[in-house]
Formats: sequence, C-alpha cells, structure tokens
Amino acid sequence: MNSKYLRTVLNQIKDSPPALAQVGNVGYLLIAVGAVLAIIGFLGCCGALCESKCMLLTFFVIILIVFLAEVAAAVIILLFQSTAQKLLEDIRQKAAQSIKSSYGEDKRFTTAWNETMNLMKCCGYNNYNDFTESPFVKNNSQYPNSCCHGKPAKCTSGEAITARVTGCFDALVKLMKDNSSWLAGVAICIAAIEVCAMIVAILLYKN
Repeated sequence: MNSKYLRTVLNQIKDSPPALAQVGNVGYLLIAVGAVLAIIGFLGCCGALCESKCMLLTFFVIILIVFLAEVAAAVIILLFQSTAQKLLEDIRQKAAQSIKSSYGEDKRFTTAWNETMNLMKCCGYNNYNDFTESPFVKNNSQYPNSCCHGKPAKCTSGEAITARVTGCFDALVKLMKDNSSWLAGVAICIAAIEVCAMIVAILLYKN
C-alpha cells in the first residue's frame, strides 16, 4: 500500500494518538535502521581485519546497546498488553467514525481504503457497518464491492450481511497471529547472531 494513502487514512482518524500518524513513515525508519546496521557491520569488519581494539570495542558496545533495547522493548510489550488493547479499541471506534464521515467524499481517503481492502481482502476497519451512513452509501445506495468479496456488481446491505467479510483490523491481527511463529523465530535468530557477534568481538579484542 502506498505510504501516502496510509498517512491519509491515519490522519482522518480524529483524536488519535500523534504517534499513530507516524506508522506511515515506517518505510523511512527501516531504511535508517538498515543504514545504521550497515555502519555497525563495517565497524566490526574493519576492527577484525585491522585488529583495531577501538573499533572492536565500539562494535561490541553498539551491539550490546541494541540487544538491551530489544530486550527492553519485548518486556514493555508484555507488560503493557492490556493498555495497548484498550488503545486499539479506542482507535477502532474512531476509525469507524472517520469512514462514516469521509468515505466517498474525500477522494484520497476513499482510494486509500479501497487499496487496503483489495490487498487484505477485508471490509472496513471493523466490518461493513463502518460504511453505513457514509457519503458513498448515501449517494450510491450500495457498499464497497470488497464487502461482498468483489463478486456482485452492486453490493447491497443484504449481500454484505451474507458475505460476512472480516474487518481489516481483525484481518491484520489474524495475519500477525498466523505468522507469529515465523516472527518469533526471526527474533530469536537475530538475538543469537547479536550474542555471537558480541562474543567474537570481545575475544578478538582480548587477543
């Protein structure tokens, strides 16, 4: 999904946490993280090849800080799960209100939601009810085709009820749960690599 459209959707959610709007900038964040990791790797390689104790120690300290930050982030996520759930529930209601007020009227907002629903095979933030009383439904007397699996030419209320298409929030949660084992495996591998890197760095530093 285009990050420009994603930011459009997030900005339309009234009274949402300011940090939520930054989700659209996650691509830039990943680029920055990649650049930092490249610099860290360069320090480690140069330190090992040139036998520079300064570079090796710097490499060790940076990896240690990154490792501790990851551990702290994991602990915070576990401790504040209930708070995060409440925040998401609040956003759920506000997202539905933004759809009711802007879908079918704001072109960029409408395009952003259409892209999201087509990509994730979902309907609205919660379900088809999010579009009830929206400008789109009022003007066209129908719901987005995504709410009927894209099959009928005109997605009526009855068709949307029968189709029972999952909301995009629940679809995203399901996607994350289905891939949670992969995510956990990747996280463990990264942590193991970081520990190994620190051990090698300190051994080379001592020798």
